[in-house]
Amino acid sequence: MGTMLAIISAVLFFISFLINAADISTNDTFSSTNIMLLGLMVLALHVAGIGSGWSVGGRRR
Repeated sequence: MGTMLAIISAVLFFISFLINAADISTNDTFSSTNIMLLGLMVLALHVAGIGSGWSVGGRRR
C-alpha cells in the first residue's frame, strides 16, 4: 500500500504537468495547481508512513 501512494502521487503530478504544459483550460476545481497540491498531500502521507500497515516488531524464538 505504501508504494501505491507514491504511484498515485506521481500520476497526480503527471496530470498536473499535462494540464499546465498543454495549457488546457479547466474549471477552478481541476486546475493544475489543485491537482499538484493533491499530489503533494498524497506524497506527504507516503513519507509519513500512512498506508504502510502495521509491522510486527520482530520474531519470538
